[in-house]
Amino acid sequence: MTEFTEIPVIDVGPLARGENLETLVDEFRHAYSTIGFGYIIGHGIDPALIDAVFEASARFHALPLSEKMRIKLNRLHRGYIPINTSTDVNSKLADVKKPNQSASFMMMREDAVADPDVYLSGPNLWPTLPEFREALVAYSDAMTLLGFRLIKLALAAAGANPEDATAGFQTPTTWLRLLHYPPTPPQAPDDLYGSAPHTDFGCLTLLAQDDVGGLQVKTPTGNWIDAPKIDGAFVVNVGDMLHRMSNGRLLSTPHRVINRSGRERYSCPFFFDPHVSYGVAPLPGTGTPKFDSINFGSYLRSELQAGYDTHKKTR
Repeated sequence: MTEFTEIPVIDVGPLARGENLETLVDEFRHAYSTIGFGYIIGHGIDPALIDAVFEASARFHALPLSEKMRIKLNRLHRGYIPINTSTDVNSKLADVKKPNQSASFMMMREDAVADPDVYLSGPNLWPTLPEFREALVAYSDAMTLLGFRLIKLALAAAGANPEDATAGFQTPTTWLRLLHYPPTPPQAPDDLYGSAPHTDFGCLTLLAQDDVGGLQVKTPTGNWIDAPKIDGAFVVNVGDMLHRMSNGRLLSTPHRVINRSGRERYSCPFFFDPHVSYGVAPLPGTGTPKFDSINFGSYLRSELQAGYDTHKKTR
């Protein structure tokens, strides 16, 4: 990892056009082997879909707390996550004692019924808001297709054969989170975060954010670089599982959110991960393996149990 002062912008339009892919792979490899973050433009997602999701998020978070608590986060990790119920206790980057100062609605892949043999499978929970479900489903479907194209690009950049390596993503684990960050009080302690310093535990994160700001990315020397909104772009970063699959070639970079703007902040991260049954290990073509294979579902269970009140083990 090298020191950086800004986050690169990558035009992935060639993915849809099928041209200049070698140049795009090189550009992606350089960005994600040195920084781990990038702004992705030319992605083909309709701006109207993005606007609709932000509008749905604002309407949801404006509901009375009693209405939101009717669909409080369940054991399938779907529903409303109230403020002060999620703490990054597994963070290797800070001694995190205080919960994240955010509330959110979580949607995952829609399954008609829960399969007891598939961790986190099941239907979503929905509020009684007109056109809310329709907006989120349309956005999630479009982002799933984009996620599949980007994971193939990422695996090619890591040196793996993307056609062989994407088997675990044919039925992906997907998450759409509608986040609301209230303003952090001016006199708040330094260890009170909107989102505490962390790395993402999955493969790819595709973030749409508003213009309030607050997202910061950590450099190797410990500096924090702002990652503000760029119109028409997603902030895309690599998570810990893709770091392992790439044998360490693609970086999972620490980041945090501190909202000292005095304004409400909204963001909509979409997470694209393999099926929970997938064994995450360095892929052929990425060099001599530096990591052991781990089951993604088992890893997920331990992370959720550590970070969320709903998933904590009961005796």
